[in-house]
Amino acid sequence: MFVVNGGSHSLSVIDVERLEVASTLQLEDVSYPHHVNLSPDGTSLVVAVPGMDLSGGHGGGHAGHTMPGKVFLLDAKTGETRAIRQFDAMPHNGAFSPDGTEVWTALMSEPGTVLVLDSRTLEPRQTVTVGDMPAEVTFSQDGRYAFVANGDSNSVTVINVVTKAVEKTVPVGANPVGAWPGNDGLMYVDNEDGKSLTAINSGTLEVARTYGLGFTPAMAATAPNGDLWVTDTDNGKLIFFAAGTTTRQGELATGAGAHGITFSADGATAFVTNQAAGTLSVVEVATRTIRKTLTVGTKPNGLVFRKN
Repeated sequence: MFVVNGGSHSLSVIDVERLEVASTLQLEDVSYPHHVNLSPDGTSLVVAVPGMDLSGGHGGGHAGHTMPGKVFLLDAKTGETRAIRQFDAMPHNGAFSPDGTEVWTALMSEPGTVLVLDSRTLEPRQTVTVGDMPAEVTFSQDGRYAFVANGDSNSVTVINVVTKAVEKTVPVGANPVGAWPGNDGLMYVDNEDGKSLTAINSGTLEVARTYGLGFTPAMAATAPNGDLWVTDTDNGKLIFFAAGTTTRQGELATGAGAHGITFSADGATAFVTNQAAGTLSVVEVATRTIRKTLTVGTKPNGLVFRKN
């Protein structure tokens, strides 16, 4: 497990069998690294460095067009830096394309742009214009579409991965940050200011349903049984919704500033970063209980699981 520590400018490498921090990889000459993504073959990591503390929310992103940022390409086995690309505006994340040949990142500007980079060199290949202040770039599970959350346009731009053409722009709630792929064919968009989720069907590109939350969501993910898990960053909790419905099932306190969620390859364990607490919660999925809490770096946010 790789955890990005925004305040510590590092990656914590977690041994998930022993449930301990195995090592810490310090990133040089960076400020506030944010999210991390793993290549499909498991050999490379891409880390986005917006250079701005986003732990208090993304509403201040309007300054992004004047603040430069970076994307780092790292060897997932050794931690060695393979390439660095600097931009005139902040990248929120970097994401490998489904075939692993590209890295996609959005620059937080007005209007926003998505850059498609070579996954070996980070050399720019193509540019796609999207909405204002785009944050996260994610892909549907079938690999057909890229989804870009446009924070200042209250919309999600859907891009054809092969042709790089914009297929549709979907209106969502206020200040969307990311469209998170579920195992049910839906993309779950966390609307920070709207305190809601918008579920978009990744096949039809229509809104399937909307969740009125009453709290600021940070990330959403579907458990192996299809239930929806959402981090409540205001109250440091996981909130559970029954599969295919907006019915709230319960909650679990994890830690202050609950943020990122990911599951182990076998689906038995979930991991939650707690930004304000500086911890990683290890959750047993079947019982929805905390198995262990690990201390990592300062302001941990993005995380990714790698199966050896």
